[in-house]
Amino acid sequence: MKKAYINASSIRSICGDTKQTLDAVFNKKSFLATFSDIVPNKTICIGRFPDKSTFEELLYSCVNEVLDGSNLQDFSNTLLLVGSSVGGMAETEKILFNENSYENINIQRHTINVIASTLDKKYNFLSTRSFSTACTSSANALKVAKELINVGAYKNILVIGADEICSTTIFGFSALGILSDEICTPFQSNRKGMNVSEGIGALLLQNKFEKESVELIGAGASSDAYHIANPDPTALGAISAINKALHDAALDSNQIDYINAHGTGTQANDTTEAKAIQTIFGEKIYVSSSKSNVGHTLGAAGAIEAAICVEALKKQLLPPQIYCDDNENSLNYVDIVKEAKIEYALSNSFAFGGNNTSLIFGVCHEN
Repeated sequence: MKKAYINASSIRSICGDTKQTLDAVFNKKSFLATFSDIVPNKTICIGRFPDKSTFEELLYSCVNEVLDGSNLQDFSNTLLLVGSSVGGMAETEKILFNENSYENINIQRHTINVIASTLDKKYNFLSTRSFSTACTSSANALKVAKELINVGAYKNILVIGADEICSTTIFGFSALGILSDEICTPFQSNRKGMNVSEGIGALLLQNKFEKESVELIGAGASSDAYHIANPDPTALGAISAINKALHDAALDSNQIDYINAHGTGTQANDTTEAKAIQTIFGEKIYVSSSKSNVGHTLGAAGAIEAAICVEALKKQLLPPQIYCDDNENSLNYVDIVKEAKIEYALSNSFAFGGNNTSLIFGVCHEN
């Protein structure tokens, strides 16, 4: 069986480019902002890209960074897998709101596949596929990429997680009553909810080991189908996904050194995820959520947080959580950036409909 190595990655977030985003994550900086002119009679805290570039330009720069940092000359022998929650919905909204009409909306620019097709036109990929499973979209794309490389189906797979913020998502989460008016405080007893945001993450998976490779060693998924918006409070779905990832990686729970939690800051998600972590790992394992830094980037979250785990493994640094002073439970939150021996890191992604995905990344010892 071939191994799936991550040999290049990049991020575009509300914090900036890859370097700026990682600096924010490892130094407890947040670029989330409050707005009182979006949802009537409500103040919300969300994440928006700086107005310097369009979403398409940021997408191209993210892909270019991966290509420049890789051993590839082009993507002609590379499969593209894109995970997104809203696809081209933001573009549709702009036309609708600007013209107060749907007549000039191009349905081909609305679909989930529009991101993959846009990239394919510019880079000429071997083939493309798109995933839309809400907040697990790019995590599931990474899982499939690993499996395809493991069986030798492809040598190179570029995984993109990308979501642009739009009114439909903002008003949808507002209607559910889970948007916070402050920077989110995952797992804390005073938490008010989540911060919807936008972002792009890109990771190149290959069957070839390189000097700074990080292996995607395990992946597990489950669907508890408990409720359309809330996770199963027994945490059985989350527990199943994590255990499947451990089994896939041939690891015991005590071998995981760090968990990048889904950690949205909502009451239902945090309670369920904490229960799953405590059931499998106990209370000593290091845990943190990056969503206070970059917000909840929906379908892009799995890819962005995977890139954060890759950096943690390369630098042997634990990324801290911005707020962890009012813990509702006894999880071992990373309060400041710490040097630590990290062999394996777990990243959780949980979505509406009970869709759960867990990924395990490991340090490579080959030469």
